[in-house]
Amino acid sequence: NVKLTWEYSCLGTMKLCELAKKIKIKKFIFASSGSVYGIKKERQVTENLDLKPISDYNKTKMITEKMLLSYGKFFKIYIIRPGTVYGYSPRMRLDLTLNILTFSALKKGIIKVFGGKQIRPMIHIDDITGIYLYILFNKVKSGIYNASNTNISIYKLALLIKKVIGKNIEIKIQRSNDPRSYRLNSDKIVKAGYDFKKNIIDGINDIKYFYEKGLIKNDEKNYSISWIKKYDEK
Repeated sequence: NVKLTWEYSCLGTMKLCELAKKIKIKKFIFASSGSVYGIKKERQVTENLDLKPISDYNKTKMITEKMLLSYGKFFKIYIIRPGTVYGYSPRMRLDLTLNILTFSALKKGIIKVFGGKQIRPMIHIDDITGIYLYILFNKVKSGIYNASNTNISIYKLALLIKKVIGKNIEIKIQRSNDPRSYRLNSDKIVKAGYDFKKNIIDGINDIKYFYEKGLIKNDEKNYSISWIKKYDEK
């Protein structure tokens, strides 16, 4: 729903900004997306590159960033552009790359790779929340920060999952019309003092552990589109 996407992302955030201005908050942290850069040829995608988003979701993030920066005289603004998040959470996300590939390997013994050459920047959920907390409780210069400590192709990710799971996992390569392929350079957040704690292998092992404990199941709440539709119906 394109209309709702723009309303929630842009207008919703503007309302938050007005409230934040009214109650005189000191810091405003915005969860943007690394995909606002679009398709980049550069191997080092830093915060100063042009934004060329290709989807409505990415476009709303870009416009919301610009709107948010106009409030800079009222509070410190931190725009975080994370890569694809992975790892276990209570409302487990099974519509994110590493999570769904690992879940499929565990449940079906198969990993379906669409394309495979696309590069994805990745970040563990403990690190993205860690960055938010670090900014909240430390003196960090306001501004825009990429957030990712790994750039990996989907195919290489599948191979790594197969190796970590330790079973006879079949990798099936299928065609893809998804052109998205981008990297992120996160030197800026590291220079600001944040130390990344988790890596891809940690994420795969986390999902394996919680899956074997019976805490990860193929439920509609684990897919954001299904979750939002169910909420919207209420």
